[in-house]
Amino acid sequence: MIGIFDSGSGGLTVLKAIREVLPSADVLYFGDIKNAPYGSKTSEELSTLTVAALQLLVARGANSIVSACNSVSASLAVSLFDALDIAPQQLIEMVGPTVAYFKSSQARIALCATPATIRSGIYQNAFRMIGKDIIAIPVPDLAAAIEFGASEEEMQKLIVTAFETVPLQDIDVLILACTHYPLVENLFRQYVPAHVSIFDPAVAVAARVERRFWPREAGNGTTTFLISKESPHFRTLLSRLFPGENYFVEVVE
Repeated sequence: MIGIFDSGSGGLTVLKAIREVLPSADVLYFGDIKNAPYGSKTSEELSTLTVAALQLLVARGANSIVSACNSVSASLAVSLFDALDIAPQQLIEMVGPTVAYFKSSQARIALCATPATIRSGIYQNAFRMIGKDIIAIPVPDLAAAIEFGASEEEMQKLIVTAFETVPLQDIDVLILACTHYPLVENLFRQYVPAHVSIFDPAVAVAARVERRFWPREAGNGTTTFLISKESPHFRTLLSRLFPGENYFVEVVE
């Protein structure tokens, strides 16, 4: 079983991409809505939440793990693997596959993410390791606005404010490095110039999941959602992203 975790609904974009390449995999998804958003938390808080999420997924039978939260990627220390008896090859996070995707690209890249992700420097450092400098753009409060169903007008204001000093004419690709952001890709598209491509890292992560976990994770295609707090908005997103599919939702304390 593949376990996926995120601070809430953002990881659903990753699940959707994974489902397209591994329709038969059994998936257990944990959305930590009670503690959302993760993007404003300290590294210590993120580490604590990461351990709790991993423990829950492993206890419920997950053999392979996908960390579908860019903010969490910064807190995934090697020591966690030993403490939780998880081998590194069992876990896929967002940063590595995303950076590897652009290894041979000559594109001028900008990346927007939560303040925690940008503050960690994890993407900036990873891109430098392959010889690329990127423009890093924190977008405060947007993940929370998406998670809790803010109006499009409110979310558009957050995007415009974050990008007001960014030279968009000088970039070719905008990476949406928070899994919540692709849920409102249309709002980014309204703002960035037409020549700028918008990239969803879920594409790169799903390709990595297929290479690493198939055929080991072939199953019956079941999907179970665990959420740490009841959320009508989350359930609405499920019906929108996975219409006609059978799944089970459980609220866990």
